[in-house]
Formats: sequence, structure tokens, C-alpha cells
Amino acid sequence: MLAASKENIPFTYVELDGRITLSSIASTEGQSVNLRSALHYNLADALQIADGEDSLNIAFPVMDGPDSNQIGNAIFTVPRFLVFTPQSSTLPLSILGVLIMLSLLLMLMLITMARGVKRQVLTPVKQLKYHAESILKGKYDEPIQYKRTDEIGELYAMLDLMRLEIMYLSEQHIRQAKAQKELITNISHDLKTPITTLKAYIEAVSEGICEDEETLQEYMQIMHIHADKTARLVEDLLVHALQELGQISVEPREQYSRKVFENMLRPIEHIVRSHGLTYEEPESIPDVLIRIDPVRIEQVISNLVSNALKHTASGDYIRIRTELHSGQFKLTIADSGQGIRAQDMPFVFERYFRGSLPSSSTSAQEGTGLGLSICKSIIKAHGGQIQFSSKTDQGTLFQINLPLC
Repeated sequence: MLAASKENIPFTYVELDGRITLSSIASTEGQSVNLRSALHYNLADALQIADGEDSLNIAFPVMDGPDSNQIGNAIFTVPRFLVFTPQSSTLPLSILGVLIMLSLLLMLMLITMARGVKRQVLTPVKQLKYHAESILKGKYDEPIQYKRTDEIGELYAMLDLMRLEIMYLSEQHIRQAKAQKELITNISHDLKTPITTLKAYIEAVSEGICEDEETLQEYMQIMHIHADKTARLVEDLLVHALQELGQISVEPREQYSRKVFENMLRPIEHIVRSHGLTYEEPESIPDVLIRIDPVRIEQVISNLVSNALKHTASGDYIRIRTELHSGQFKLTIADSGQGIRAQDMPFVFERYFRGSLPSSSTSAQEGTGLGLSICKSIIKAHGGQIQFSSKTDQGTLFQINLPLC
């Protein structure tokens, strides 16, 4: 009670019968209180009853004697703001502790997730950016590797495939550009030779050098040969240009094969024999209905025969055969010349490729390197196939298969 008086906390001593015998408030001495409603030994009950009030009454029993008999009650009227109960202090502290633990755990999880995202996503993405920049700079020889098989791994694999494709296209473009430059050089040289020859013979004829009809005819024959050579070169260039633009003109129409091929093959005998070679013509030509463009097919045959003439020497032969095979019209052109070298075979149908000529050939290295590529395009446009077989020093055979109507 002394402590209560020092803190200015009102107190009252109440007898067991409810009579106030001592109070810090003098006006209440001698009065009586209802013990049932005034005595609150439990702080929680006092708080509940005094809810909304500025103060609450807390009672303490007063004990006396060796048997600790209760002789009265001490009631303290305490301002609410001074009360600090176990419930009011323990509950917020426990919640605060839980919140702190949850916050620390959340921070730990966020740090772990951030590290995982950096390792699993950000670092691989930075590597992808580096590889993409390398590709943009033209560095195609650096492989793109990623050991994992997740979505990012698939992205790495696709980027590496793109790198390989770009590298292949780049190398192909470089090769093609180089080949086109060589083509221009070769064409310039190949055109210069027949044109110069034509010019010389024309000047000779115009100056009256030919003393008789026989010499004149000889000169005219030479001029005709070189004019044909020039025409073939120009035709190859034209078809090549159309091929580059995807506009090569092939107009197949239904025709009977015998008449068409007889007209195509008839002039070949004279050309072959004039080179000192033996010519074996087809024994018979099947007469079936096929869809072909005679002009383009004649161009293919002329090109194949021309190649055979370049790779043969005097005494060799050129043989042409036609037959029906597996529902297709089959045409073969074979020679007994030097054949195609094994290292040249994979590139025979490549544009700009020019194989080597036999050592016995008196011709210079002529041609554009476009002929067989053009032949393949023409036959493909007819829905057919062209293939070859060759053995060194034994000859070459080209086979063309055309579908029937």
C-alpha cells in the first residue's frame, strides 16, 4: 500500500462484510461495496469488466495469522495505461518473433532463388547473347555448347544449328562468288578464241585468199564450227541466268518419242565421225507417248555428246541407246574415253565445275562448267532423272529416264 501511495494509485481496504474501513479516498470510508462485483482477483477478468473505461479495480486478499486466514481485501484502482499483463506482453512478442523468423526465412529463400535464377537463366542468357554477337560479327567457327537438356538447352541447340547453317551459306556464297568470277574469266577467254578465229577467216575470205571452191568450203566449215561453239556458250549463259532467277523455260508437250528422237539424233553421227570417232546409233527407238520439250532435250543430248567428244580421242566410240525400262523412256549416251576421275565425280552436276580433259585431247580446257548443271535442271523439270557411271580409262555412261504419259 505504501508503494501504491507513492505511485498515487487509489486503494481501499474492505472487510469481509463489504464495509470500507480504510481508503486513500477519505469520502469513501465507512461505506459498503458489493463484494461480488467489486472483487476481481484475476487481471483478465478485471480487464474484461472494465473494457472501455480508463481504470480498472484489482483486488488482493489480506491474510493474517499462522493459518493464513483471510481477514479482508485490498482493492487498487489502477489506470489502464499502467497495466502490463502477461497476455498483453507475451502475445505481441511471440507474433513479432514469428514474423522476424518468417522474414529471415523469406529473405533466405529470395537470396537462394536469385542465385538459382542467375545460375540457371541469367548466365546462360548472357552466353547466348555473346554467341549471337559472335555470329553477327561473322565468327561462325566457335561451337555453341550447353550440357543441360532443358528449354534453354534446346535454345542453345537451335542457335548452334543456325550458326552451322549460316556458316554453310556463307561458305557457299564465297565459293559461288569466286566461281562466278572464274566463270566470267573463262567465258571471256572461251568467247575470245572462236570470235578471233571467225574474224580471221572472214577477213581471209573477204581478201580473196581462197583460190578455189574447196578451200572456201573448208574455211566456211571452220567458221561454222566456231560459230556453233560461240552460240553454245551464249546459250549456256542465257540458261544459267534463267536458272538463277528460277525462270528456266521448259514447255513439255505430248509427243511420240520415235519421231522426236530421230530428228534429235540424226545430226550427231556427222559430228562424231568428223572427230575421228566411231558412232553407234540406236538400233530402234520405242514409239511411245511422252511429254517433253524437244528444244531442251536436244540441248541436253548435245551437251552430253559435246562432253563425250572432249573426253575421247581418235579411235574411241560414242554409243547411244534407247529403250523402255520400268515404265520410263530410257536414253543412254556412252563413250570409251578417259572417264571421270573419282575425285571429280561428286561435283559433276555442280555449277561452275569443270573436270579435267584427257592428256591426249587436243582441245583446250573449254566450257563454262554450267552444262551438266543445266542438263540436270532440264531433266528435273520434265519429272525425270539423270545419272552417270564412269571408270578411269574405260569411259563414261550417262543415263536419262523420262516418264511416260
